[in-house]
Amino acid sequence: MKGLDILKNGYLEKVNNDSTTLSLLGRGEGLEMMKQTILKDRLFILFPSEEADVLEFYYILEGEIEAEIDGEKVKLGAHDFFSAKNLNGTIDFLTKSDVTLLSVSTAPAFQFLSEEIKELRKIGEAVEQKDRYTFNHSSRVAHYAVKTATKMKLPKQRVRNLYLAAILHDIGKINIPKIVLQKPDKLTDAEFELVKKHPGDGAEMIRHTPYAELADIVEQHHERVNGRGYPFGLVDEEILMEAKIIGVCDTFDAMTEDRAYRKAFTAEFALAEIKQLAGIQYDPEVVEAFEQVIKEEGKIE
Repeated sequence: MKGLDILKNGYLEKVNNDSTTLSLLGRGEGLEMMKQTILKDRLFILFPSEEADVLEFYYILEGEIEAEIDGEKVKLGAHDFFSAKNLNGTIDFLTKSDVTLLSVSTAPAFQFLSEEIKELRKIGEAVEQKDRYTFNHSSRVAHYAVKTATKMKLPKQRVRNLYLAAILHDIGKINIPKIVLQKPDKLTDAEFELVKKHPGDGAEMIRHTPYAELADIVEQHHERVNGRGYPFGLVDEEILMEAKIIGVCDTFDAMTEDRAYRKAFTAEFALAEIKQLAGIQYDPEVVEAFEQVIKEEGKIE
């Protein structure tokens, strides 16, 4: 039924270490829902968040934990709950038995532990190792993209998703032969058709993970507002803003780094080319925000 998600098999993804098992139950719209199992006599620590509006909620399904809070020992057991927002210090909980918690967080905690994300990032690293001219390209694009999105005042959750999508935007190139990626001459029509598949290939890799909401951003990062992009020829408002941002940042970084077929252009030249195509290939609002970012970083006068 539309609007209804049913999860069978217990979790979307699970990570383990010596004392803790963390299962991702759901994510989206800025929330992560998890089940956490912690062995007896282990510490469970709540840390203050760097962001004031982050809320963490914990419901104890089984077991007992103990903490000293403001000089007083507090014990919590099954069906008790606690939440944290604007903490002014760490809180150390000691598990008195094996404990199972249900938690909801408005900050992306699980993605930093995710094996799925680690594997996808490894693919991205493998792509960059296939072509020495693109080493660290995705990291630079992610850096520009986050700063541009922040200038545009995109909500924090969208900026977080944008960062991950930018890091992963070229993973579909793993399917392109090295000889094509490093070709110093103009690509043949057949070779270019192969290159044009990489946004869709990358999106498919992501679409079957708990991070499926990133797939459309990756798939659209070569779309252009005049409909002359690929793979779908989307126009203007049909293109996600996050994809438009990656498109500008990707182009700038590609132009200002050496490639097999040419030397790097200057930042001034690259920006001038992008500005000339604002409203034609690139979203003018994105171009304006991006220009502010690279000026502040001293890339141009």
